[in-house]
Amino acid sequence: MLNKFMKRGNRKGSKSDDLAFPPSNRGSGVVASSNVVVNHASRVGVPGSGGPNATPQGVGGGSLIVTVPPSGSVEALPMFKDVPAAERQNLFLRKLQICCYQFDFTDTLKSVREKEIKRQTLMELIEFIQSGSGKIHETVQDEMIKMVSINIFRCLPPTSHENTGVEATDPEEEEPFLEPSWPHLQLVYELLLRYVVSQDTDTKVAKRYIDHSFVLKLLDLFDSEDPREREYLKTILHRIYGKFMVHRPFIRKAINNIFYRFIYETERHSGIGELLEILGSIINGFALPMKEEHKLFLVRALIPLHKPKPVGLYHQQLSYCITQFVEKDYKLADTVIRGLLKYWPVTNCQKEVLFLGELEEVLEATQSAEFQRCMVPLFRQIARCLNSPHFQVAERALFLWNNEHIVSLIAQNRTMILPIIFEALEKNIQSHWNQAVHGLTVNVRKMFLEMDVELFEECQRQYEDKVARAKEVEEQRQLTWKRLAEVAGEDMVTA
Repeated sequence: MLNKFMKRGNRKGSKSDDLAFPPSNRGSGVVASSNVVVNHASRVGVPGSGGPNATPQGVGGGSLIVTVPPSGSVEALPMFKDVPAAERQNLFLRKLQICCYQFDFTDTLKSVREKEIKRQTLMELIEFIQSGSGKIHETVQDEMIKMVSINIFRCLPPTSHENTGVEATDPEEEEPFLEPSWPHLQLVYELLLRYVVSQDTDTKVAKRYIDHSFVLKLLDLFDSEDPREREYLKTILHRIYGKFMVHRPFIRKAINNIFYRFIYETERHSGIGELLEILGSIINGFALPMKEEHKLFLVRALIPLHKPKPVGLYHQQLSYCITQFVEKDYKLADTVIRGLLKYWPVTNCQKEVLFLGELEEVLEATQSAEFQRCMVPLFRQIARCLNSPHFQVAERALFLWNNEHIVSLIAQNRTMILPIIFEALEKNIQSHWNQAVHGLTVNVRKMFLEMDVELFEECQRQYEDKVARAKEVEEQRQLTWKRLAEVAGEDMVTA
């Protein structure tokens, strides 16, 4: 409750901020500078920026000029169907000006009429774009992107651990902050999406307004706590990546930088899962042979994403991306498996279960040559998992033998693998507390026995010799301690 109160306290403006207008007026001729906002700037107040209601900079090179109505209210404009076709572009511009006004949604009783007019206007703009009534003039496109920027590019509320003194908690346990202005914000996002996907949108013209600065600010918004907003951002950015080929390397690099900051600095970001969903589709479209930059991205960004504590929030999407790489280029299997082993959790059993599930998917796409390169360290780790006192970890490791492809790889290399895990199997049968784990271990042991009787008997003989030697060493140690105790007792009597 305290966290939510503090968040809302950071969002709510003063009573005089009910209507927030762009800072310029019709006669000013003011042009915004072209600063580029980099990662997470939306959570930081920039001196002189004018706050969340200031006109965004660096989008189209200027600010949208809007006249404040004398009465302080917004008047509805006629619908597109009620005006001649020649006047619709000008009407579109006037409707865009209405949509530049921003309202205070923390109080539902304020400006109810004006909010409804803006909502209806946004719906009309969406319908106009979607209907394909004709190509939108370049000037109108410019003003539309400025209107979108004014509405969506804003300061995000700080999360509970930022600038509040509250101790960071598990992201899974936190309630997401839902954007109060979503009734308008959703329609603005829908308008942007329809503009990007429209066949009437000429990419050569549109790329002047949907530029690198615009893309960076979109990426910055992925840290929004509102899942509805992140879903729209995911769809829009994916469409931009598909339509604007010139932006593709830049988008990949920018996402890469977000991952670096998340892995090595903050370990806090709301949109990692959505960004990975976009990348999953991008990776699926990589041409073969795969470029070196894509392999470096796998090694330097994707595999280290297994390290942060909240990996469970985005592991499904991460696992899909990793598997896509291996399916595209089977030679990467060794790199991926060794990367998983490098970041294998030591004390987090839930993460271990996730890792074992991902490992099975990777092994499903692994060929024999790559399997042989990494099987020794791999099955040493699997042996440790088999003996885990957490039954879900041991059970998930034993489930690997339910996969026919993995069993075939193990069978081909049984002379190396069975000696590594034989002791773990015997310990489970003798002493594991969980009956399900005990039963599964018996089945795996039987499977190895049927694969190669001689090898199994040899491993059993070596294990029994090892146990006998260990017992002998233990008995010798106890005897030594006993003798030492006797000598110490004699010395005390003598003294």
